[in-house]
Amino acid sequence: MIGPPASPIAIRPLTTADLPQAMAIQSLAYPAFLREDAAAFASRLTLRQSCCLAATRADTCGETLIAYLLAHGWPSRSPPAIGTILSEPDGCAILFIHDLAVAPVGRGTAVGRRLVDVATGAAARQGLARAELIAVDGAAPYWQRLGFAEETVSPALADKVAAYGPAARWMTRPITPEIVG
Repeated sequence: MIGPPASPIAIRPLTTADLPQAMAIQSLAYPAFLREDAAAFASRLTLRQSCCLAATRADTCGETLIAYLLAHGWPSRSPPAIGTILSEPDGCAILFIHDLAVAPVGRGTAVGRRLVDVATGAAARQGLARAELIAVDGAAPYWQRLGFAEETVSPALADKVAAYGPAARWMTRPITPEIVG
């Protein structure tokens, strides 16, 4: 017998109340050296140009976080080190996508694409015209499917990217009306 259909996925801003569930998803999605503590997570939520999002499903307990996106305005080509507690930057030129993680129950639902689309739409309304990220742990093909491309980097940026692991890749994408959903 097949159970009832899953409830629809809702997208909303990620809040500090979501941190316990987000931290649990992070622990399933990333190796230990890429995991960040709650203080680093929370610092991204308070930035003026925060585009941090939660994807939830209603259930008998209220709602369950099935995916999250940490993204925010940031200076171009200047990714923060893993675990850094962020403060408001001087000048945001781009949307930096710091982290996208999907719980096993959310996989196969295209929720990651939805989160990125909503965040880039918000970034476009804030005047940001480009997104940057570091694809980790072999995720570059996923990001390519979302329109990101690898870009040549300076030696200094290459060193920052390397801190995210041997498979890390610097990727960028324009945020244009055609891409924003």
